[in-house]
Amino acid sequence: MPFPSRKIPELIRILRSTYPRSRTALYFTNPLQILVATILSAQCTDKKVNEITPGLFSKYPTAADFAEADPEELQQEIRPTGFFRSKTKSIMGACRKIRDEYEGNVPDDMQELISLPGVARKTANIVLSSGFHKAEGIAVDTHVKRLAGRLGLSPEKDPDKIEQDLLRIIPREAWLDFNYLLVNHGRAVCTARKPRCRECPLFKLCPAGPEFLSELPKSPEA
Repeated sequence: MPFPSRKIPELIRILRSTYPRSRTALYFTNPLQILVATILSAQCTDKKVNEITPGLFSKYPTAADFAEADPEELQQEIRPTGFFRSKTKSIMGACRKIRDEYEGNVPDDMQELISLPGVARKTANIVLSSGFHKAEGIAVDTHVKRLAGRLGLSPEKDPDKIEQDLLRIIPREAWLDFNYLLVNHGRAVCTARKPRCRECPLFKLCPAGPEFLSELPKSPEA
């Protein structure tokens, strides 16, 4: 069931009230760091990424440093995040282009970002929103994909198509934090396997709520 567009403001208001400090959980202090951290976060928890990035960023403070790193050494340093070979290739490739074509500065434009090796729209959106406070889209990760479907915000399965649906119905002023709001809600309440519908502040707005609730064991008070 599609989410009623007239209730989008209420949805955003409830999420912001419930999660007032919604932002990326990744450690970073500049656009290059959030770019590298986001690449590392693919198929890996933010907690695990944050365990290695402080030392990594201290050793490689610039794009040139990453571009000129020893590939095998970098692979071992990021190994705990998984897919370390492909991530090394992406980080080094992106940083070479940043060094050679952007004077060492991460570009703040969507098209330029997605031209970097290993950078797709999700990563670009996170870099733009967190690193530059620019709203050019909404990052669609596993949490956003799941909640967009459950809430009826998009019937699509492809992240790019989900993003386009979201951009049509979510006010631009909410693009910066909408990903983080859904991520926080997906982690805290609307989890993948066992959504905590009885505790959900969005239950009255959620088309999937009654269906999930009917499948849960009745509470002792019921």
